[in-house]
Amino acid sequence: MVDDEKVNQVDERHKEKGRGYELPLLLFGGFRTLIDRLHAELARQGHPDLRPAHGFAMQAIGAAGATASEVGRRLGVSKQAAGKTVDRLVTLGYAARTDDPADARRKLIRLTPHGVDALRRSAVVFDALRAEWAQALGARRLGELESGLRTVVPPDALRLDAAGWLGGS
Repeated sequence: MVDDEKVNQVDERHKEKGRGYELPLLLFGGFRTLIDRLHAELARQGHPDLRPAHGFAMQAIGAAGATASEVGRRLGVSKQAAGKTVDRLVTLGYAARTDDPADARRKLIRLTPHGVDALRRSAVVFDALRAEWAQALGARRLGELESGLRTVVPPDALRLDAAGWLGGS
């Protein structure tokens, strides 16, 4: 092994070789770039306290609302971990706890207008970021990339439990 060889890092010298370990790093780097840019823009648009985990949790809450247990299941985390994230969303004004009309013993978490606004703005920002990628890569290449990923990514992989999968809560 060469001393200056980078291990499991994207290395400009091997850019064209397509080493196996580079694919997940590049995919993750693309994901991270999109998410970081999204949150920078959301901060400029009035949502400075919103974090990626909050977005996953708000998606898990959904339009109909959810219990803390349901949020935990959808995120792949414990009810307690989901409860901490929900507590933060409530404190920040993105969600509220309400009585469940179907069962007075249960509390539903629902998005507030502030939470709905954040999700709507996120969708607009993601569309703009995608347009930037289309400009940089070409619309056809980006479409082929998305189509190719749809082919190799199983449908059940598109779930919201990123925090649990990455080992955090």
